[in-house]
Formats: sequence, structure tokens, C-alpha cells
Amino acid sequence: MFDKFLQDILALPRPAKRVIALLFDACLCVITVWLAFCFRFNDWYALSGIQFWTIPVSLVIALPLFITFGLYRAIFRFMGWAAFATVIKCVVIYGLVYTLIFSIISVPSIPRTVGILQPMLLLLAVGLSRFVARYFLYDAYSEIRGMAAPIRTLVYGAGSQGRQLVSALGHSAEFKVVGFLDDDTGLRGMSLNGVKIYSPEKIEQICDDLQIRTVLLALPQIDRNRRNEILERLRSAKVAVRTVPDISALATGQAQLTDLRDLDVEDLLGRIAVLPNTELLERNVRDRVVLVTGAAGSIGGQLCREIAKLRPKALLLLDQNEFGIYSLQSELEGADGEQLFPVVPLLADVCDEHRISSIVATWRPSTVYHAAAYKHVPLVEQNPAEGVKTNVFGTLSVAKAALAAGVDRMILVSTDKAVRPTNVMGATKRLAETILQALSEGQDRTTFSMVRFGNVLGSSGSVVPLFRQQISRGGPITLTHEEITRFFMTVPEAAQLVIQAGAMATGGDVYVLDMGEPVKIIDLARRMVELSGLTVQDEQNPDGDISIVTTGLRPGEKLYEELLISDNPEMTDHPKIRRAREQFFPWVELSTKLDKLANYAREGDAQSIKIALAELAPGYSPLERVVDLVSLRKKVV
Repeated sequence: MFDKFLQDILALPRPAKRVIALLFDACLCVITVWLAFCFRFNDWYALSGIQFWTIPVSLVIALPLFITFGLYRAIFRFMGWAAFATVIKCVVIYGLVYTLIFSIISVPSIPRTVGILQPMLLLLAVGLSRFVARYFLYDAYSEIRGMAAPIRTLVYGAGSQGRQLVSALGHSAEFKVVGFLDDDTGLRGMSLNGVKIYSPEKIEQICDDLQIRTVLLALPQIDRNRRNEILERLRSAKVAVRTVPDISALATGQAQLTDLRDLDVEDLLGRIAVLPNTELLERNVRDRVVLVTGAAGSIGGQLCREIAKLRPKALLLLDQNEFGIYSLQSELEGADGEQLFPVVPLLADVCDEHRISSIVATWRPSTVYHAAAYKHVPLVEQNPAEGVKTNVFGTLSVAKAALAAGVDRMILVSTDKAVRPTNVMGATKRLAETILQALSEGQDRTTFSMVRFGNVLGSSGSVVPLFRQQISRGGPITLTHEEITRFFMTVPEAAQLVIQAGAMATGGDVYVLDMGEPVKIIDLARRMVELSGLTVQDEQNPDGDISIVTTGLRPGEKLYEELLISDNPEMTDHPKIRRAREQFFPWVELSTKLDKLANYAREGDAQSIKIALAELAPGYSPLERVVDLVSLRKKVV
């Protein structure tokens, strides 16, 4: 019945609710005047004669003040400390006036103490009424809106960011902050604005006792090593972990403290990035015209973002994805559309030799980053002709245009799947590397190089977005094999290393990025589940939340990836970049074989394409997959 009454009140139009609040405050004025007399005479006192004038005087002073100070513009169910401070300020002014009339000037038959007691009682009554209204009306509002109860939350970090975050979440319908966690032993057991500070050493017990479901990291300046230690500790507490934006985003205004987000891919990987070498970054970019092919892709787009920070003379964005190029151009130019250098969107297919040659001859770029490629292994495996056209002959098209226009440097973005390839995608990328190596011989007009690295977390083909989607649906998470491992790197780190590696090239260089230790995909999946506040369902925990299912290796997929064909990497000026010296076909011999491959691609002859790739990419053995493709076609047809 009471809940229904509250919901009926909330359903009223706002003017009606303001009138109700005003009438309620008028009643409080009357009641507190009477109570002031009762306290003065220590009895249930009945007013008489001139004493009744204390009531209209109270109403005439209080209600206009309450209206002027905006007490009826506030939404009671969301009132915070600022609104309560306004109530106090308003009633204090009221009290000064009321005390002046009845205590200092005084009125016959009215005790002076009434002029002091009544404002104190009114302050207590109005403040308490707002607090009670906030408590009950918020619950009723939540029920009307079908809102879930706020998530009981801890904030890790009792510093300035943590305090600001708790203050900002004071009106949040999503989170209810019940405590801080902080590493400072001097703060433990203390309270900040009524919120207790706990020791993170007892995180599991604290989360159980307080029924915590989420921990918010308010540590935007903490170093990566310490952050990894904190995340490892939180994994055991079975709570979801979210974080505030990093300090640079907060400082530049790109994000607000309350823009809580899921953990970065860096957090999931636990990888410590090496700071870039500024001189290497700027060497081939600053004050130069730079062309990026495949600019709408994840790697190409990040290359453009990193290049834009280095102040090129002009940045050319080349891709056949219209919306992707438009979005990237808008991002790079900013909200005001102003940019210190031209950002030029170029719609083109890298396989269109005439169009590519025209673009390169017209804009005369000094540096070309060739990121355009088909990279999804299963798709390229089923569409080998298109993979060859784009990855092999698209690369050849850009390289020829670069040579003809006298481009200083061309850098190919390659992959670890080019090492002893077991799939079409890897074979085509190894062949693209071979083309640039062969074209480097006997000429010094254009410096060709290639940069080889493993999987990029957060890219379009990354497992991270897929796993997040599967976790949000309640599982299961799908893996191709329990023992599968991959090298991982974040998109920004990979893009910066590609730029730096290209700056060191002397011609025909194959650069390999140090990806650290390989990561088991199943370990990454478990980490993501646990940092989402869930548990993995397995033999040890049959009642877990998310199961992990293996589906079997896909065509052309390896259990383990490699970065080097030969075992003789050379050190470079950068601790994360190695130079490999690998064999390749001379251009005279290679060009003849490429002509045959081009004919097979035009004809769509998958079997001949794969056989030709086996000759051109040592280590690739296609026969088993050709049979699989043929049998699949027979089943479909």
C-alpha cells in the first residue's frame, strides 16, 4: 500500500509535486512552532492570543526563502550533499530573521527561547524530511523503472581520483560505493566522507563480507607492474573489475572520471610496453608526405593515429572502405575540422595498378606504410584467389608505383604467419615479403622493408572482442584447441614499433618485433572471465558461470606461431626490434613464377594457386587442404 502511494506521488506532474512539497514544509513550520512552545514550557502547550502570530510569521519568512533558494527545484530522490548544504544555508538565514524578531526585539507573551528553538527544530525537520524522501522515493522510482538494485562496489585508490569518483557516483543508479581499498597502511580503518578504507590484503574476505560485485580502479597514474599485481590479486576475489580513463585522457578532456570502462587489452595481457624512441618515430614522418594503405583497418588506422601525432606534411589515407576512411578522417581532423596538416582520404583498391600509380605519382609520398591485406586465416583459406590478388599482387602494385615515383621508403606490415606458413594467408604474406626483398636488389632508389609481428589485441581479428561478446551472452567461450598459443601485442605498441623499424631499414630488411613470451589462449580466456567477476565452469568447478569449449583447429591453423624462419636474428638500435636475414628468389626467377600465379588467380583455380604458393613460400604444404576444400565443395553442391 505504501509503495503504491509513493509511486502515485512520483507519477504526478512536477508542478503538483512542488505544491505538495511546499504544503508539507508549511506544515513543518506550524508543527515546529508548536513544539518550540512545548519544549519551552516542558508540557503539551496550547497557543493562545498573540502567540498564534508566531505561525504566520514563520510561514511568511520560510516559504519565500525556500522558493528563492530553489528547494523545490531539487529532485528529492537524487538529493546529495550540495542540496543539503543549500537547506542548511536557507534555514540559517530564516533562523537569523526569526530570532531577530522573537528573541532580540521580542514580542510580549512570546518567550525569547521560542525564537531560538523553532529555527533549530525546523532545520532538523526539513533536513530529515529530505533525507527520508530521498531514501523511500529512490526505491519507488527504481521499482517503477524496473531498475536493478545498485551494484555494491569498492573503489581501489583513496587518492584524489578515488575521492572524486566516489563523489561523482553519489547519485549513480548503477553503483553503490561501500568502501575504499588502498595500499597506504596509514589510511586503513579510517573513513573518507563516511566511506571506510580497507586493506587490499584481505580482499577476498572483504568482498565476501560486504557482498561486493565490482571493484573500480581509480589509479590512472600507476605503473604497469603494480597494476598487474593488483589485477592478479583481484582475480581471486571473483569480482568484476572496471577502471577510470588514463591520466592523459583526463588531462586533455577526452574523458571524464565517471567514464568507467572495461579493462584495457594491456590489462588482460599483462604486457609492459617499451617507451618508443622519438628520433626513430619522427625520422621518416615529420614534415613528410606519408601514405598508409589499408588505413581503415585496425593496424592501418592506428598507424595513422600515431603518424598524426608526429606532424607529417600530409597524411594520405588509402582504403576501399568508404565509411572507415570517412570515420578515420573525422577522428584525425577533430571536432572543429581543423588540422595542422592535410588529411587526404583516397578511395582505391591496391590491386588497381593504374589508380595506385596515379595516386603515388600525384602526391609523391616520401614514406609508404602498406597495411592493406586480407588477414583472417579461415576466410583467405576458403578464398585463395582473392587472398593472392590483394596480399601478393596488391603489394606488388604498391611497390612498383613506389619505385616509379621515387618513394624514399616502403614498409610492409607482415605477420608471424609468414614463417613456415601452414595456410594461404601466411603463404601470401611470405610471398609479399619475398617480392620486396627481390625488388630491393640492385637499386637504391626506394628502400623496401617489412615488419613481422604476431597477434594484435583489440584488432578486428582479435579474440578479445569475441571473448567479451561470448562472456556477455553467458558463454560458452570457444577455443580451437586447449594448447594453442599466440604471441600478443597491443595495437598502439605494434604501430609505434612498425614506424620505428621502418626508420632503421637499409633495403630488403625483415624486421621482427619482440612479442615477449607466447600466451596460451585458454589462460587469456580464464583471465577475462575472472576479471569479469565470474568463474570458469570446468571439472574442478562444475557450477561455474562460463564454460570453455574446444572446437578443433581450423584449416591452416597452427598450434604455435613463430617469428623467424632462420635462427640468426641481429640486434638493432631498439631493444624490441630484431633484424632477420632470410633467403628469397631473385627478381628474374620470381617474376616468371608470379606471372603463372597471376593467371591462376584470375581463373580462380584454387588447387593450382596453392601448389604455386608451395613453390614460392618454402614450408607451405597445401595438398591436404586442397582435398578438404574440394570435398567441402562436393558436399555443398
